[in-house]
Amino acid sequence: MAKQHPPYAVVLTYNEDLQQLIVHTVDPRKLAPLVAGRMGVVMADEDDFKLDDEFARQLGIGMLNTIALGQPAIKLYMTATQHPID
Repeated sequence: MAKQHPPYAVVLTYNEDLQQLIVHTVDPRKLAPLVAGRMGVVMADEDDFKLDDEFARQLGIGMLNTIALGQPAIKLYMTATQHPID
């Protein structure tokens, strides 16, 4: 039987010196005060809630674009299509 994980939030950071993206798991209750009052973007709120390939692509590019707002050097490595792919 697979181990049951507790609920957690996911935080993505970029280390410019090492050119590494790092995924962190965090207890949502501990993260809540840190994100209170910060920019938040609601994703996947459509009636036909689907977490498909296109959603995953848009989520990824959205996260990279958000990182690039504060760490523009990452743009040198970004070649992903910015708009939906048909």
